[in-house]
Amino acid sequence: MLAVILWCFLFCFCWPIALLALVLYPIVWLLTLPFRIVGIAVHGVFALLTAMFMLPVRLLRGPRLI
Repeated sequence: MLAVILWCFLFCFCWPIALLALVLYPIVWLLTLPFRIVGIAVHGVFALLTAMFMLPVRLLRGPRLI
């Protein structure tokens, strides 16, 4: 919601830049999509490695009592 309000202010003060931002936003979103996919994959690998290293600790700790 804040982004829409800021865009409206930008449109009031400098409409050519606001229209350019409106046109370029989908292009920038598409260009950054592969980087976000790689980031999700790297996060998954790090989560898997963390789970593998923490598994012996969790097994040795025993059952958790509430």
